[in-house]
Amino acid sequence: MSSKKGLDINKKQQEFYENKKKNFATRIWSFFRNGTLNKIKKEIGVEQDIYNLHVSWFGDLSKKKVLDLGCYEGNSLTYYLAEKSLSYLGIDLSEKAIKSLNGRLIKLDHAEARAVDFLSSDFKEKDFDLIYAYGVLHHFENVDELISRLKEKLSKDGEIVSHDPLQTSFPIKVVRTIYRPFQSDRHWEWPFSKKTYYKFEQAFNIKERRAVLGKAKWSAMFGILPISEENKIDRAKKWHQEDWENSRDSDAHMFKCMHLSMLMKNK
Repeated sequence: MSSKKGLDINKKQQEFYENKKKNFATRIWSFFRNGTLNKIKKEIGVEQDIYNLHVSWFGDLSKKKVLDLGCYEGNSLTYYLAEKSLSYLGIDLSEKAIKSLNGRLIKLDHAEARAVDFLSSDFKEKDFDLIYAYGVLHHFENVDELISRLKEKLSKDGEIVSHDPLQTSFPIKVVRTIYRPFQSDRHWEWPFSKKTYYKFEQAFNIKERRAVLGKAKWSAMFGILPISEENKIDRAKKWHQEDWENSRDSDAHMFKCMHLSMLMKNK
């Protein structure tokens, strides 16, 4: 049984994403994230590497029942999942976003989207072979409740592909601690701590992982350096590859990064 607190928070979250009323502090962070940070991610190949990695983790979807958790209007891989899978269900709290997504899925008989709370008893479907959660799992404060619900919804050998922000790098933790009290969405923003990660590690078999923007996050400071644009990008790409490879096996390096992708299998 899901907690009343979790359901109440998701109700507030639904209202926020329906209206998108961000306060000044949230708009500033969104500007940085959607501007400077996203520009860096595109230039040095972070976004493409994540996209390719997730596709490889999906494997053959032709016999898989897929849940796209917190899909909103559709993420970068929503239509890929819907088109390739045996059956596809996208769920989100926002009715407005789901209506838009269903318009895109209309030609796919085996795919649908639904406005429903993952924690609610109204969401009865289960036995999913794959749950895709892009930027979603960190919206749940009660990690134990979330893990229990995920395990309940997965098939016996089901897998989860996730991507979420980390709050384990000291400078990022300091920035988030200062900024957090002023967030419009502070009630459902819970970037992964070390404790959160280890709870997932205990509950699931983490088959593979990759983290990004560890050393590479400092490339945001390159604008003040008297070096060519080409050299800046080359250095940033090198740092990204170090983050990408080292985070696979080193917890210490992973925890210096800003975002984490995981491929988890039900135990």
